Amino acid sequence: MHTQRTLRTSAFKQVDVFTANPMFGNALAVIFDAEGLTTQDMQRVASWTNLSETTFVLPPTQPTADYRVRIFTPRSELPFAGHPSVGTAHALIESERITAKTHLVQECAAGLLPVEVIGEGIDQRIFVRAPRAAMRAPARDVRGELTRALGVAPILPAMVVNVGPDWLLCDLGSEDVVRTLQPDMTAIARLSDVAIGVAVFGRANNQDYALAVRAFAPADGVPEDPVTGSANAAIGAFLHANGGLKKIGANYRASQGREVGRDGYVDVRVDDATGEVDIGGQTVTCVDGVLALPHK
Repeated sequence: MHTQRTLRTSAFKQVDVFTANPMFGNALAVIFDAEGLTTQDMQRVASWTNLSETTFVLPPTQPTADYRVRIFTPRSELPFAGHPSVGTAHALIESERITAKTHLVQECAAGLLPVEVIGEGIDQRIFVRAPRAAMRAPARDVRGELTRALGVAPILPAMVVNVGPDWLLCDLGSEDVVRTLQPDMTAIARLSDVAIGVAVFGRANNQDYALAVRAFAPADGVPEDPVTGSANAAIGAFLHANGGLKKIGANYRASQGREVGRDGYVDVRVDDATGEVDIGGQTVTCVDGVLALPHK
């Protein structure tokens, strides 16, 4: 005999971030009205959606914040991530849960982050300021391990860049090398004690975008992420610190996702004076409805 339980529900959107073309960007689940959900509940929902990230919207605890968000991968909570920040702002504006204005403040585990909204409708672009980057050499020598995992050696020493999560960044020089890469995911997962994942990039020889990017986080349940805001923010900070913006400029576009059947574009803005990085792009809603939440 089944016990009757009261069904808990929440308004829900699944949005595609860093694209205006449905199902070509990075999917994000946005759970509204998350009050009353425990951390365990949130992790269960995120594991069930099985997307690279799921966000939970809560009332802000800081007076200057417009909203609060918690961000989960299928296996863990993140202090910050780019595509969830952009996608959650889009979902809140579209559903009229927050007042549409050009400047917002997001509260998350990484702190209070500025959000800028440019334009309206399908042409709207949303930018979020990433936490200030901290860079360090890997805690152990990973050169040989990384080269074997990628099948190619970085042209500069790999660095760990933290913009909320840690990314192990590898400059592979050219777009062609990035596009043809066939990494060993098991070997990359072994590097999870160094960073959440490995992000690679190379320069593009065309007018549409400056960099090709790929990001791998198999130990966190995301073998290859379609389009990654935090990794692109980390790359922007890395290039600023190493003089790599001289050729591509402080405002550039990155292409990511073609190797997994997507075609996302991340707009990156780097402040020359401070090194602070904004990442942004377009977003489109693919699913709008009600989600049944875990029972107590």
